[in-house]
Amino acid sequence: MLMMSMTPLQKNRLSYPLEVPKILSDLNRITFKEGQKTSAQKDALAIQKHFPRTYGRPIMKPAKKETNASSKVLKVGVVLSGGQAAGGHNVIIGLFDALKKDHKKSHLFGFLNGPIGILEGKYVDLAEKQLSFYRNQGGFDLIGSGRTKIETKEQFSKALQVIETLDLDGLVIIGGDDSNTNAAFLAEYLLEHHCKTAVVGVPKTIDGDLKNDHVAISFGFDTACRTYSEMIGNIARDALSAKKYTHFIKLMGRSASHIALECALQTQPNYTLIGEEVAKKRQSLKEITEDLADLIKKRTLSGKNYGVILIPEGLIEFISEMKNLIEELNALLATKKDPVEHLGSSAKETLTFLPKHIQKQLLLDRDPHGNVQVSHIQTETLLSHLVRERLKREKGDKTFNPVHHFFGYEGRAGFPSHFDATYCYSLGMLSALLIRERLSGYMSCIQGLEKPPLEWEIYALPMTSFMNIEIRKGKEKPVIQKALVNLDGKLFKRFEKEREKWKLEDHYRYLGPIQFDRDFSWGDQTPLSLVN
Repeated sequence: MLMMSMTPLQKNRLSYPLEVPKILSDLNRITFKEGQKTSAQKDALAIQKHFPRTYGRPIMKPAKKETNASSKVLKVGVVLSGGQAAGGHNVIIGLFDALKKDHKKSHLFGFLNGPIGILEGKYVDLAEKQLSFYRNQGGFDLIGSGRTKIETKEQFSKALQVIETLDLDGLVIIGGDDSNTNAAFLAEYLLEHHCKTAVVGVPKTIDGDLKNDHVAISFGFDTACRTYSEMIGNIARDALSAKKYTHFIKLMGRSASHIALECALQTQPNYTLIGEEVAKKRQSLKEITEDLADLIKKRTLSGKNYGVILIPEGLIEFISEMKNLIEELNALLATKKDPVEHLGSSAKETLTFLPKHIQKQLLLDRDPHGNVQVSHIQTETLLSHLVRERLKREKGDKTFNPVHHFFGYEGRAGFPSHFDATYCYSLGMLSALLIRERLSGYMSCIQGLEKPPLEWEIYALPMTSFMNIEIRKGKEKPVIQKALVNLDGKLFKRFEKEREKWKLEDHYRYLGPIQFDRDFSWGDQTPLSLVN
């Protein structure tokens, strides 16, 4: 990337100052002490069986040394795994800066195009001049990313060979729940084979579903929500201006509705579906259709032939009859039986009820786990189709003009917000410390994120403590458990209290582009999910 080809904003972002937690200001004085012991969230005995060397380890908390630690020359690898999330470059730069601060002869190797770079031994020895153009920039294009999984015996063996050839002291895997599950397996394998390399995970996913009591939020979530909220605000203003379109907006969120909830509170649309609430109430597709049709009729009667409706990407799996249909399809696909021929009567009835194009999407290609590709199902068009059919029966469809949107890739690789840029840089520095202290099988964690960065607190959390057993490709497998929207939490309760008045009145909020003005208070830069 040549400086002369950069836009004025790119150049401006290079100079944004990154604060770090006060404890990270003197890396040579930090060590770690044992905190409370951990266990898996569920299925503890099964998880322990898979991870005999890394299961049950304690949370590690920082402690100050009386004297400086001796500097170490470290060789560390880093890999970007899975989908993009704004801030990934800052994790790498924070890691690089911390390693070089500890010893100028340390090396950081970036594996190319995701975990396949580890398997094929393809990497670049990262240098300060190269990294200088990526500070506070979006995307993963510095080294690329990918979804290859290291899971077979042959793959583990290849990874070990490459790691030992490079003589790595550590490997940092930046990814979501699946990527960090793979990191946990790799950490266990390397310990089993007496390899010195410490494997450290970093929580990345825009979906916001990689969190627990110690991991407050995954990086990229804030930037994605602000990006989507800008576009939702633009569409709301357009709807209010044209007064003739109802916008059905599907938002990223494969297994949880965190993005939909955050964006709803930021923009105040007329209706937002939260998958976890749909599941709890056991709402059927028909009931959801009735609710939407009723809303549109009431708005029409008040002279408002327009509106904005938010839909989480994974909604369809929270609807009971659709969930049962998808589970049956997944099980049949795992056995390679003809899915339509072998469906049960109830599931077959649900499938035939759906529009033909939705039926085809359910039977199309699979995701990496061999399951139905939910993101390919056009839930927004399904709902608008069913609403139109419902309105037709009352001859109320003449003023109903649906417009469909899917906001997905638009939110993954933009300039990181101030929050994500700062958070990621600190995660990178912390990862370097965990490797120096040989804390393999741990994830970098920062708490107190609702406070200014200087007050943030650092931890290391065993990755096995996130895990439970799930069915993948028809088999039981330990995986990091996804965190769903907490319907008893303050954020949802606030949404629940406010949403009724948004239905018929227009309380749209316009967040605008991500604000990079340094005059904004830190509270304005913090995701709502951290402060409510």
